[in-house]
Amino acid sequence: MISLQHVSKQYDTKKHSIKAVDDVSLTVDDCDIFGIIGFSGAGKSTLVRLINGLESVSEGKVIVDGNDITTLKKKDLLNERKKIAMIFQHFNLLWSRTVAENIEFPLEIANVPKAKRKERVKELIRLVSLEGHEDYYPAQLSGGQKQRVGIARALANEPKLLLCDEATSALDPKTTDDILDLLVKINKELGLTIVIITHEMHVVSKICHHVAVMEDGKIVEEGSVVDVFRNPQQPITKQFIGDEQETVPLDDLLETLSDELSTGYVIRLHYTGASVLESRLTNTSKELDIPISILQAKMNITQAGSVGSMVVHAACTPEQLEQLKKKFDVPSINLEVIANVE
Repeated sequence: MISLQHVSKQYDTKKHSIKAVDDVSLTVDDCDIFGIIGFSGAGKSTLVRLINGLESVSEGKVIVDGNDITTLKKKDLLNERKKIAMIFQHFNLLWSRTVAENIEFPLEIANVPKAKRKERVKELIRLVSLEGHEDYYPAQLSGGQKQRVGIARALANEPKLLLCDEATSALDPKTTDDILDLLVKINKELGLTIVIITHEMHVVSKICHHVAVMEDGKIVEEGSVVDVFRNPQQPITKQFIGDEQETVPLDDLLETLSDELSTGYVIRLHYTGASVLESRLTNTSKELDIPISILQAKMNITQAGSVGSMVVHAACTPEQLEQLKKKFDVPSINLEVIANVE
């Protein structure tokens, strides 16, 4: 669906140049839910605007559904954009129009006959579960309902690609999960490719199939969500995953337990499938005669199954630690020694 080939975007001022996107190459498959995560200023939103042609590239190619949009003339680009829909953090609804009228608006612009517009609006109202709210105005809606209107409006012209730029950042956690569930439903029922720009790892872990991590305009890590969660390579990725998986900051946890932990090692285990880790922990502890205490654990349910992180204390010698590493050297588990308790 999407192929970015050595894409860069540079902004030039009189005093200096800023490279917002720096030599990014990326592929998003049809019907994928692809997350792009990074902190503010990483270049995520600029990258999205390059995908839909709202910004022109400085270098590289942007191919969407087989068409290189960097070479299209203005008229052809406008036609290509009809295949690409977008939803935003702040909804961008027309406040003088009702729910139904907001959803109908892009169909009016496209000169769709009135009868077809009305029928399409009814379909979309059902899809986003807003039955009974057709005549409400945006001021009468909750944040989650406003975003449902935004999603329905984005889908009005039956796009092939949906771009979501921080679409849940203004919502509370429960409403965020509801909107994410709706996006999964749309992906499955309509076969729609979805690209999600976010700074929240929870969004990625809950619905994305693949993820790319951006820093300073570059893609520093990418892969399936399960693989990235289980074995993060870059410091920024480890930070995102650590923030998502640790219920208590690790430094605080170790300081609190410092007087209670015996000599040994504090270990973090990233894993896929809780039962695999639990059985291996129990068996290894007995086999090597190593007391292992669980200090902290959290699991995330992704679209590809469960992934999680567990912090344990192993009261063992350096020699036993090496034996322990061998026991956990399996594809579904990644072991990281994070502290030596003396």
